[in-house]
Amino acid sequence: MTTETNVSDDNNNKNIVKIMLEDLPSLETVSQLVQDDTAGAIATFSGLTRDTFEGKKVIQLDYEAYIPMATKVLEGLIKEAREKWILKHIAIYHRIGTVPVGQVSVIVAVSSAHRREGLRATEYLIDHLKDRCPIWKKEMYEDGSVWKGTCEGCRLDKHIHKP
Repeated sequence: MTTETNVSDDNNNKNIVKIMLEDLPSLETVSQLVQDDTAGAIATFSGLTRDTFEGKKVIQLDYEAYIPMATKVLEGLIKEAREKWILKHIAIYHRIGTVPVGQVSVIVAVSSAHRREGLRATEYLIDHLKDRCPIWKKEMYEDGSVWKGTCEGCRLDKHIHKP
């Protein structure tokens, strides 16, 4: 299962949004998608599943998404970033399903003429994705699990523990 939007605007700037069940492409591959000869910088962020959280051993993360709304939110975030900074191409990839320790769950890549705009836009996009996008993660620990919602107004703050 993969959903993708790949839109170019009047200035030939690409907006790429992908939500996918399979492994994400490499950071290098996504960086190449946003590369442009008019851009002097490509800023990236990749989020990985770490092996511990608050002293608990993490086994894996399981992501679920309301894909149509998540896609709209991500497209809206890209539009907001373009209103704040001068950017060339933007790609946001998010994985759903099981993401084991050490694997990538999200990639944001932004090309811009100068580093400052790209870095600020990348930070803005990942921070607001986590706050507003209807993507939820279930943190699987050795001793149980916890659902964590990332969408303001549609939180899944319920805790699920093994008996």
